[in-house]
Formats: sequence, structure tokens, C-alpha cells
Amino acid sequence: MAAPAMADPNFARAVVLLLDHDEDGALGVVLNRPTDIAVADVLPAWGGQASPPDVVFHGGPVGTNSALGVMQVTGADLPVGFRTMFGGAPTTGLIDLDTPVELLKGAFAGLRIFAGYAGWGAGQLESEIDEGGWIVADSEPDDLTRLGSDSLWAEVLERQGGHVSLLASYPADPTLN
Repeated sequence: MAAPAMADPNFARAVVLLLDHDEDGALGVVLNRPTDIAVADVLPAWGGQASPPDVVFHGGPVGTNSALGVMQVTGADLPVGFRTMFGGAPTTGLIDLDTPVELLKGAFAGLRIFAGYAGWGAGQLESEIDEGGWIVADSEPDDLTRLGSDSLWAEVLERQGGHVSLLASYPADPTLN
């Protein structure tokens, strides 16, 4: 989660699901930025397949003209076009949006479509964490698809307990406090 003092407007109060991380950098998607664009308007074959609300989410400032699908699969057999994400359970990962939807019927429990992603070069995310820009926490299975994404940032902070949970009530503009 972005720390309350995160200055970059692309990530203010953002909850980022890390999808990939290695020596070359990191890639993730912002979970709490729904748009008003219906999935069917952008990817007709995937319309009605995404978890409610069936809209495209703004995944981050990089590659906003491309789409990423993040899916939770239901069974032990991973479907065609599916790749497990970094550090995640084998049931959550990226789905190739060129995969015919009919091949995936019944294979997934949740899906989000993201326009763009958040990306960091080698060592960049680690530096931002060390500087206090990010708070690292494990995700819960329903973080990807939960309704009420506008409150996700505060709820994820709150469930961390201790002093981190106090940040959930940090005002958007502390100068007005």
C-alpha cells in the first residue's frame, strides 16, 4: 500500500498487487482504481466475465493502452493461458486475454481487467520501500475482486494491526486536521 505521505498522484492511497518481481524490477496493478469503462466496451469477448463491477480498472501509469487480466482459478488444473503471479498462491495470476473465453468457462472464480500497470526498474521499488513510500503486506484472496475498492486502502492498513493500522484513519490532507 502507498504510505499516507506518497507524493506521486498515480499512487496516492493505492493498493498495488505485485505480479512479478526479480532482479530486473517489479510489476503490479493498482487494485482500487475502477474506471467508468465497461469491460465489454474494450474487450467484447470478456464482457460479463469480470467480477463486479464489470469495468476496467486503472492498473497504473505504464502501458495504459494495453490490458492485463488478473484471474483467480478454481481448480488444481491451471487453465490454458494462465501464469501464476510472483509470490502468490498458485490460484492467482495473469490470464492471456487472447485466450478464448469459452476455454475458461468454470475455470475461474474472479477476474479483473486492468488498463496499464505499475512498473519499477531494478532496485527502484526496494528504494521506495526503504524511503517509507510503501507499506508491504500480504494480500487476502478477496482483495482482487472485492466491491468497495474506494475503501480498500484503509481496510488493508487496518487489518495489519499495530501502529500500521492507525494509518487507516490518516486524513487525505493532514493540513486540514
